[in-house]
Amino acid sequence: MIGEKMKKRLYRQLTAIAAILMLAVSCSTTRVLSEGEYRLDKNRIEVTNSKKFDAAGLNQYIKQQPNSSLFGWNPLLSIYNWASPDNNSIFARICRAIGTAPVVYSPSAVESTIDNIESHLEYVGYYNSKVDSDIRVNGRKVAVTYLVHLGKQYPIDSLSYTLPPRGTFADDFREDIPNVTVKVGDFLSEADLEDETVRGAAHFRDIGYYTFSKNNYVFEADTISVPGKLFLDMKVNDFSRNENGDNALPLSKFFIDSVSISHSGDLIFKDRILRELNTIRPGAMYSETDVRTTYTRLSALKLFSSVGIEMTQTDSNLVNCAINLSQSKLQGFKVNLEASTNSSGLMGISPQLSFYHKNIFHGGEWLNLSFMGNFQFKIHDPIRSNEFGMSAGLSFPRFLGLPYSFFRGPNIPRTEINASFNYQDRPEYTRNIISTSFGYTGIFRKISYQLYPLQLNIVRLSHMDESFFETLSRNPFMRYAYQNHFDAGVGGVFYISSSTQAIPTESFHYLRLTTDLSGNIISLFKSAMRVDEDGRALIFGIPYSQYVRAELTLGRTWRFGKGDNQALATRLLAGAGHSYGNSSVLPFEKQFYVGGANSMRGWQARSLGPGRAPMNTSFIIPSQTGDMKLEANVEYRYPLFWKLEGALFLDAGNVWTFKQDDPTSKFSISTLGESIAMDWGLGVRVNLNFLVLRLDFAKKIHDPARENKWLGPKEWWDGKDSGAIHFGVGYPF
Repeated sequence: MIGEKMKKRLYRQLTAIAAILMLAVSCSTTRVLSEGEYRLDKNRIEVTNSKKFDAAGLNQYIKQQPNSSLFGWNPLLSIYNWASPDNNSIFARICRAIGTAPVVYSPSAVESTIDNIESHLEYVGYYNSKVDSDIRVNGRKVAVTYLVHLGKQYPIDSLSYTLPPRGTFADDFREDIPNVTVKVGDFLSEADLEDETVRGAAHFRDIGYYTFSKNNYVFEADTISVPGKLFLDMKVNDFSRNENGDNALPLSKFFIDSVSISHSGDLIFKDRILRELNTIRPGAMYSETDVRTTYTRLSALKLFSSVGIEMTQTDSNLVNCAINLSQSKLQGFKVNLEASTNSSGLMGISPQLSFYHKNIFHGGEWLNLSFMGNFQFKIHDPIRSNEFGMSAGLSFPRFLGLPYSFFRGPNIPRTEINASFNYQDRPEYTRNIISTSFGYTGIFRKISYQLYPLQLNIVRLSHMDESFFETLSRNPFMRYAYQNHFDAGVGGVFYISSSTQAIPTESFHYLRLTTDLSGNIISLFKSAMRVDEDGRALIFGIPYSQYVRAELTLGRTWRFGKGDNQALATRLLAGAGHSYGNSSVLPFEKQFYVGGANSMRGWQARSLGPGRAPMNTSFIIPSQTGDMKLEANVEYRYPLFWKLEGALFLDAGNVWTFKQDDPTSKFSISTLGESIAMDWGLGVRVNLNFLVLRLDFAKKIHDPARENKWLGPKEWWDGKDSGAIHFGVGYPF
């Protein structure tokens, strides 16, 4: 068969790639160096007179960094060394294009580093520090150790303030003295003084002093008057450091004279909303908090490519405010595609097309229309699974029912109304799901949230296969999971991230918590409802679901290497659901599964678990689910050439059940180790900065469903179901 030939050819090619990478580990990393050149192998910083000082904080001041590596491994450095410098063949040019050139040790960079570290130590309060270098040569490699002897620190014995004699500024400053960050007993540090000037300037501009800046501060340190003592005077002038104070005016508070808001003429927008979002009011005292709040609110509409707020002084204590808004693209389409296959021939394709409009009713309302599909099939096999879905969402830039004036901060909650329809046609059954929700989204103290006080789902199954129906009749747990039901409850998503970038380019971490609670309010009226033969209360002739479900994801990505071009990404995920009251099991659509392009990549979606259980033969297309999920992922990402990135990853996890009697699928601490699945793989990414295209090839290491659970290289390439290939958009985590 054509499919089998293609798969075997692909496996041979991937085997060759793996062999090349293994060869890269053992190759020389100094072969291309010229005579007299050495490769910088490592840097180290050693503080000789303090064990408490954090030497790692000085690494950023080292001028020359060695080639990055993971546990001493840099295959790209070895690949570069495959070709001699005088070799200009096609192979040599490819090696130099793909590989990474060795960092040639530079003595002048060491001297510059010494100057950098000494200057920084003085800036943070270690005066007259001394830095030396220890150079060690091993063959053609150099290791540099910077020996740091910390200088003396001077505690502040007395702190005084010299304030402008004119105006009201001195009174406002005295009120702020408890908030001053420089205090008696602290060590003198230019860095701390700079931080205080930034804090103080922001505070005083926030209470009306429009012209005030950090350059109004001057510090004078006296170590002569009393030997061994340091007296610090914080002086605030009514003129800047680079100005002549002869003609300086007293520091005074400013007020808003007029406010104008303008945008492109072809943008149709309700100006009333812009005025209500704006917190800069004529006659009000100037405040930087109001400026930042207005900027954040208007930017959050996502209608404007830029928000400019310009202040112009018109009098001794008046400023005009001009808000200029530049229109961005208001509507467009988004396309997403995921695809996967494994050596058993099962293929899956999941396309999605979305349309968005960010100003549908001319008031910053967002409309989102989405159409999706999920198709699983085997070539030359008539059996397949088809899924189609459509959804519509409308988001209003306000909390419906409350005026804008109710919210003082920069973040205004948005109101969301969503509706969707999903049709699934599987060999075993046909299922229709109608969903709707109402809720609010926003940010509260750096926590992004989605709160849905109303979530409704109606699930109906039809055209059930006879053999599948017989299986359900023998298995009560499956029967209750695959039945018509009504789902009404509340839900929420809470997300915290240290990065605001869509594709982060720096180290970051995040936390995501998803919760669902269903059926509790309805259960209050259970006594008035009709019940079926199993004692379950019915709504519209079908039982309602009652359960609690939560899923927690923790992620952290470290960026390192030259220009932070390498990353080590990790993720931990745990989820569990519990049915009670009117339900004996979780509804199928709320159960957990693993596998696919963003989960256990050695398996296709829903083909792993639960626990050590073998594949459920009741389903022709895999549909393995559970009440609980645990997963851990680690991925090393490194640059190749152009916009291509490579990846080496490891996944571990599974799903389990809570209530089934089958010990192979039920969660148990005693069998947790043997029921954890593991896979490893290689990936290639095309990073276009705004979009990442991804291809991952994964192989199983530990398959809990097999008799011989551990799989080695022999099983990886035997052509049987020992791995999967996935195509996706964006990083997996």
